[in-house]
Amino acid sequence: MAFLATFNTLKKNGILGMNERNVNYISKYNDRRLYPLVDDKLQTKLLAQKMGISTPNLFFTIAHQHDVKELSKKLEPLDAFVIKPSRGSGGKGILVIKSKTKEGFVKTNDEIITIETIMRHVTNILSGLYSLSSTPDVAIFEDLVIANSVLKKYSYQGVPDIRIIVFRGYPIMAMLRLSTKSSDGKANLHQGAVGVGIDIKSAKAISAVQEQTRVYEHPDTKNSLDKIELENWIELLELSAKCYDMTKLGYLGVDIVLDEKRGPMLLELNARPGLSIQVANSQGLLPRLQEIEKIEEIAPNAKERVSFVLEKNWV
Repeated sequence: MAFLATFNTLKKNGILGMNERNVNYISKYNDRRLYPLVDDKLQTKLLAQKMGISTPNLFFTIAHQHDVKELSKKLEPLDAFVIKPSRGSGGKGILVIKSKTKEGFVKTNDEIITIETIMRHVTNILSGLYSLSSTPDVAIFEDLVIANSVLKKYSYQGVPDIRIIVFRGYPIMAMLRLSTKSSDGKANLHQGAVGVGIDIKSAKAISAVQEQTRVYEHPDTKNSLDKIELENWIELLELSAKCYDMTKLGYLGVDIVLDEKRGPMLLELNARPGLSIQVANSQGLLPRLQEIEKIEEIAPNAKERVSFVLEKNWV
């Protein structure tokens, strides 16, 4: 009943449905030939580096099975790292190692695994087990993000991230995603993470949901979610807007993390971002999309586009 009430409220407030999203926005504004720029995390990272957009440091990649036997040697100088499938989706196949001990490699949930377990995981990535089309993939080894101390207290084990929907280069809706015990420390809403709607103008929390249910505190940390206010908000919006210039994709989901020392960093991009952000914000995307569609000439740089958005009274 709670979800039905939420859905009816969203319907009145211009909810964007999946079919309408796919036909009127993704198909219309996202040229399919550009999809590899965001579907392949390695391509995204290398392109971001060229554009001067900060991302977690790339240590190395493994693309061939015969290189897996060298993994132990490659990992010797690393105490903490993240392994990702280059063409994975929904957080699948991501393995986070926060430290090393004599017994092995320590995951974020304090489970200790062996080098053999990591080698098997990399083999699964290479076989395409986690890739979008189940085709052979590449394993990316990158630096571990150290969660911003302000946001860390709201999340369980994993690093919080910020999802911003960017349409024609204009950031139009945002949410903070907080990992939970049920999401296994990952910030994916469909796995049980908490989504906190963020006011696009003030950077303050609007409302929060977990699995379509309104929540007021984090289920594990028990910290209240209504006092959240993101720092350096204009910088985050401008970073997201630059991703349009980088990819030329008109309808885009931009995922950003806040590292304690390095600040905002692009985590990944999504050409088919989900629609749960509307539930987290208690607002539909449609009115904002329609307003941006009316713009005849897109502002040439990210700063101008962000300034345009900040002048809006989107509530």
